Amino acid sequence: MNSIVSFILASPLTPLEHAARHVLNWLHTSVGLSWAWSIVALTVIVRMLLVPLTVKQIHSMQSLQRHAPQMKEIQKKYKQDKQKQNEELMKFYKENQINPAASCLPMLVQLPVFIALYYALRAFAKHPPGGATAVAHHDFAWLHFIPSIADHTTSHWGGFVLLFVYVTSQMASTLFMSATADKMQRTLFMVMPLVFVFVIARFPAGLVLYWVTTNLWTVGQGLITRRLMPKTPAPSLFEKRSSRTPPKDDGDGGGNGAKRTPGSPTPQPQSTTSSAPRKVRRKKKAGRR
Repeated sequence: MNSIVSFILASPLTPLEHAARHVLNWLHTSVGLSWAWSIVALTVIVRMLLVPLTVKQIHSMQSLQRHAPQMKEIQKKYKQDKQKQNEELMKFYKENQINPAASCLPMLVQLPVFIALYYALRAFAKHPPGGATAVAHHDFAWLHFIPSIADHTTSHWGGFVLLFVYVTSQMASTLFMSATADKMQRTLFMVMPLVFVFVIARFPAGLVLYWVTTNLWTVGQGLITRRLMPKTPAPSLFEKRSSRTPPKDDGDGGGNGAKRTPGSPTPQPQSTTSSAPRKVRRKKKAGRR
């Protein structure tokens, strides 16, 4: 069964696997980096190529934050009919040119690279570049606490340190990626790394190193974005609203969303004391009973 799944996944990704191996070989032989730092450099190259998609992701997240109050009103209005709620939200996205899938594009594009690197590292474990000489000289070691980037992450104590950094960096990146999610979704995203760590522990250490590097890139990207990019203001009262947006009181229609016709007199507030007669109290004369 595992061989069938591997064949299905490997066949379309074989060119990408060869490309990943060639880039790693070039970074190691031509640039002079170690195999572990070559993986870090490969991660940086991939994230730099994804900068255009990252910009779209940031704009999509800002647009979602901007229209979050209107979207919550739609969800509240159709909370009893989920199908109608989804239809209205899709229409709202279309009218306001919102693409919620744009926030997931960088992650989806990285997934084939992740799988291709997995097969490349598995090939390194079976047939290491440089043969037994490279293994004897610890060419696949990293920072003196991971014996080999092609071995399982938990095969050495350094792998547990790498897993801890993975969980921490994944949670930190989730804080920036799930800014528009509700409380339940954010909690789920924060718990997922704790569950997924038991799966990724069986992966090659180089693969965990790739994911840790991309998480740290995401954290740095989020910090720079919050510092440099201005916050998107909330929609004003005079902005064009969607047909599905519930009317709001603008102060001219008595709280029901209706606007006053130009030229019509402004209603004056009625006085509460004009209808009551004024009582005059007379002073009593001295000596009169």
